[in-house]
Amino acid sequence: MKLLIRSIQILALSLLLQTVNAQVTPAPDRNEGGGPYTQLIIRGVTLINGTGSPAVGPVDIVIENNRIVNIVIVANEGMPIKAERRPVLAKNGKEVDANGMFAMPGLIDMHVHIGGTEQGTPAEYVYKLWMAHGITTVRDVMAGNGLDWVLSEKKRSAENKIVAPRIYAYTGFGQGSKKPIITAQDARDWVNENAKNGADGIKFFGASPEVMDAAIRENKRLGLRSCSHHAQTDVARWNVLNSARAGMTSMEHWYGLPEALFENKTVQDFPLDYNYTNEQSRFENAGKLWKQAAAPYSEKWNKVMNELLALDFTLDPTFNIYEANRDLQRARRAEWHEKYTLPSLWEFYSPSRNSHGSYWFDWGTEQEVEWKNNYKLWMAFINEYKNRGGRVTAGSDNGFIYQTYGFGFIRELELLREAGFHPLEVIRSATLNAAHALGAEKDLGSVEIGKLADIIIIDANPLKNLQVLYGTGAIHLNQDGNASRIGGVKYTIKDGVVYDAKQLLKDVKVMVDKAKAKENFKITQPGLDW
Repeated sequence: MKLLIRSIQILALSLLLQTVNAQVTPAPDRNEGGGPYTQLIIRGVTLINGTGSPAVGPVDIVIENNRIVNIVIVANEGMPIKAERRPVLAKNGKEVDANGMFAMPGLIDMHVHIGGTEQGTPAEYVYKLWMAHGITTVRDVMAGNGLDWVLSEKKRSAENKIVAPRIYAYTGFGQGSKKPIITAQDARDWVNENAKNGADGIKFFGASPEVMDAAIRENKRLGLRSCSHHAQTDVARWNVLNSARAGMTSMEHWYGLPEALFENKTVQDFPLDYNYTNEQSRFENAGKLWKQAAAPYSEKWNKVMNELLALDFTLDPTFNIYEANRDLQRARRAEWHEKYTLPSLWEFYSPSRNSHGSYWFDWGTEQEVEWKNNYKLWMAFINEYKNRGGRVTAGSDNGFIYQTYGFGFIRELELLREAGFHPLEVIRSATLNAAHALGAEKDLGSVEIGKLADIIIIDANPLKNLQVLYGTGAIHLNQDGNASRIGGVKYTIKDGVVYDAKQLLKDVKVMVDKAKAKENFKITQPGLDW
């Protein structure tokens, strides 16, 4: 019986692992980017530092090797640069002319998967899409290519041997175990082995309360961090509050949060013919969940929020990954699919009973309306959590549900804005808040003296329009009346190495073009041949 219970507990994990459980092709050795330099000076840029501070500039930012050593205001806005204020360029120093541009901290994606064999997405494709969008740090929340593989890539990235973000490796709970994890001692043993193997943390899906409590507490005792997708298969007996009380540090998506807000029930109002392995039914009913929770600002709603705040719990909503649920056509027709989505990834997105997140069997107006209402309630909680001092981060979970790597993360920033975040709060969520959630705030998350040189440079103001962060930029009408594009990250600086972000995006386009030519492929829409 215990083995049967355990097999049910790992169902959610196995359903996701089947799409990311085999090793993808590792990234090739780096042959792009310059540095790190003995001295690097970014000249004349307007700085958005990630702390919530308004923009300041023009400034010169001085980097030595891989640390920011000085930030100097060299003029007031609209006035000539004062040469006497400018830091002196060393004999072997390197300059980046960023006059008229904007600088921000490197972005941190708190929910990623490094490709997948079923998606046909090699690591180079994924990394370059991330780096082209200014994502310099990622949290791999499944180590889906195997922990050893991810740790190898993490080391190569740290040594600047590959073009890739900095990587934090979280294993799925129970991953690699040679026996079922049934007891609290089994859980503690696995957690210790996981830490010994070098993982940075654990992602949970669910287990018995005894196992969850023991595992989370032991992981916390060891000083590691954790997160959870509270799967419907176990959330009735262990929700977000249980995890936070045991010492979990963050949650993914929103599963387990509405359940903690139930007032007149203990389980979701599942249809009596509901089956978790039917993904259309699963996601259709998930879109009806927030309306079953306590009303915004009610006594129960406030009580749950205040307890999570007191526990210093982090929310990582990943709004973007479910957006197709409320507007399938928008997600399916995003302009970047034509040039930057691999044929194999497009096929993976298409309606299928096998591919995870491809549940478009009969999805229409009724499902989308439910999800639009779901978002309103979900966003209300997230925005108020932020307003009361809670930590909210940005994560993408891309490679599923028509969300392509890099592009989906920028969409996440737009959705935080829709939820009510000021653009400065959006950027802080994607930088300094995420660094705090990783325990890396001393080195990452803001452009401040003493921190690592993770900086992105854009030729347009992202506070006025977050869309300038997309690789495809934002539409702008010229004085001659013709449409053009502005933005797209110009330079991504990671660990002091300067990358041409637009060239990285061109590299991805070449990969996609080659794959299309090999397969004689063109994008078509479901049920159509055009």
